[in-house]
Amino acid sequence: MTPDEIRRALTRIGHEILERNGGAQDLVLVGIRTRGYPLASRIAEMISGFETMNVSVGALDIGLYRDDFFSRPPQFIGATDIPFPVDGRAVVLVDDVLFTGRSIRAAMDQIMDLGRPKRIQLAVLVDRGHREVPIRPDYVGKNVPSSFQEQVRVRLQETDGYDGVVISHGAISSVNL
Repeated sequence: MTPDEIRRALTRIGHEILERNGGAQDLVLVGIRTRGYPLASRIAEMISGFETMNVSVGALDIGLYRDDFFSRPPQFIGATDIPFPVDGRAVVLVDDVLFTGRSIRAAMDQIMDLGRPKRIQLAVLVDRGHREVPIRPDYVGKNVPSSFQEQVRVRLQETDGYDGVVISHGAISSVNL
């Protein structure tokens, strides 16, 4: 995906979120670190432009909630910053890539530990399939059928210095999506 394709996908997702939720009232976006948070911030900024209403954005680090926490090499655990109550709110989790669904399951567990939302929805920039748990996104920027050997890499200005999405075929090469 090019920067323009990413922008268009996020704009569409923002409109779909507003339509499905009947506006921005009681709506909060929670980005999963690392790249879900800047995507959530971008979507919230777009929604604020459409609705002239600010949408709260939070960041979630799911490291301690992952079901493979003890089997992975030690990793830096970032801050979770949810500066608003989730009780009774429509929470839209935002992530860059949806693959097995395990990260989303961990994020939902963490959100439920923070309160009882009215509903939890999921927005992803790229859905590549291969679910291991029964999770499906409510909003998708692009569906990318892929093999287990391929990697979908999202790069964002805020974290990487540029916007783009590529698929890597092992150690062979990368192709723009």
